[in-house]
Amino acid sequence: MENIMPKFNLSDAKGVIPALITPFDENEKFDESRMRNCIDFLIERGVGALYTTGSTGETFLMSPDERALVVEVVVDQVAGRIPVIAHVGAIGTHLSVDLAQRAQAAGVDAISSVPPFYWPFTPDQIVNYYTDLTKSTDLPMVVYNIPLAGMLGFDQIARLAAIPGVGGIKYTAPTVFDFLRIKEEIGADFRIFSGSDELAIAGLGFGADAIIGSFYNLIPEVFIALYDAVAKNDMALAKDLQATANAIIFFSLNYSATAVIKRGMAWQGADAGYCRRPFDNFFTEADENTLKSEFRKLKLDRDLKGVKFLEALGNG
Repeated sequence: MENIMPKFNLSDAKGVIPALITPFDENEKFDESRMRNCIDFLIERGVGALYTTGSTGETFLMSPDERALVVEVVVDQVAGRIPVIAHVGAIGTHLSVDLAQRAQAAGVDAISSVPPFYWPFTPDQIVNYYTDLTKSTDLPMVVYNIPLAGMLGFDQIARLAAIPGVGGIKYTAPTVFDFLRIKEEIGADFRIFSGSDELAIAGLGFGADAIIGSFYNLIPEVFIALYDAVAKNDMALAKDLQATANAIIFFSLNYSATAVIKRGMAWQGADAGYCRRPFDNFFTEADENTLKSEFRKLKLDRDLKGVKFLEALGNG
């Protein structure tokens, strides 16, 4: 398997990075055409990189071959315009190594992985997992710290950061105060990708280098403006933008959030298809029209401005 040298360094993955959705059609088949359109939509909106086949990408509802195909399509469509980070995590090292090597052959710029989960693996076993996975490619590794797979404490993060090739962490948890300690004790060059959409302003304030999130597929313009506001130390504007984003996020969590994101992208001309079961979908016109009506009401009730998918809905 011939490897392609990455075009970007991990430090080039900056700004707002969508945890990329994976479009499926009405029969739950991967929809390559929709994927390519969504990628162009996000790049045109100005995102800084893409994080593919992660939680938002429904990765654990796909076969290994499907995951590898999605990565190949993403890299091909991006065509070197922005960095691509591929999540390759699985329960077992053998499968993760295979996915990592296929991702490198496809041409990604970095790999990422949740820790092995389901069984109560020991700290040493988790270190061994990341050691074996990282040395299986020439790509930098981004550890994925998320409660769904078992939270990694600071001491464990420090052990993982010492593994040659581990270059950063995607930190999806409310304990963003750890970012200061990570930068101070592990090193300023260790990249932190804040992964909690609703805490983007806090993550950046505590020193995150970039932000990765689900809703950056739906409202990238809001989070790009937030990121820029924090960079300019305009925290009042950043707070207002976070409030706008959170109104949309918390409303969406009343439903299957990924299904909402996909429909909202479609209303902007980037049809992101549907989710795989057991996630819900808005298959019928009546269900989708109800969702649109409720979003129009949210826009009026909260006086939400500058949100492109809401503007695309009009007044009904």
